[in-house]
Order: sequence, then C-alpha cells, then structure tokens
Amino acid sequence: MTTPLFLLRCVQLGLSIRDLDLLTIGMVNDMYVESRNDECKYAVVATQEDFDRF
Repeated sequence: MTTPLFLLRCVQLGLSIRDLDLLTIGMVNDMYVESRNDECKYAVVATQEDFDRF
C-alpha cells in the first residue's frame, strides 16, 4: 500500500491526522475492510437453526 492510498483510506473513514496517533496501519486497514463489509447485502443470511445444524 502506498502512502497516498493509505491517506485516501483515512479520509474515506473520516479519520484525522490526530486520530492516526492512536491507530496502527493494520487497524486502519481493518476498519476500512469492515466498513466495506457493512455495505454488502447477502442473498441468504444464516439463522440460528442453520448454525445448530452445522
């Protein structure tokens, strides 16, 4: 990952330079991945019964 791409991800997450004092690169990457996962719409969502059978 390049520095410009990292900074773009920070802006997309709404992070400030001050926030980066408290976060690692890995944490920012994890936050970005999770933010994209939140937008995903799954065709089928497992129920508790599905988990019990598993």
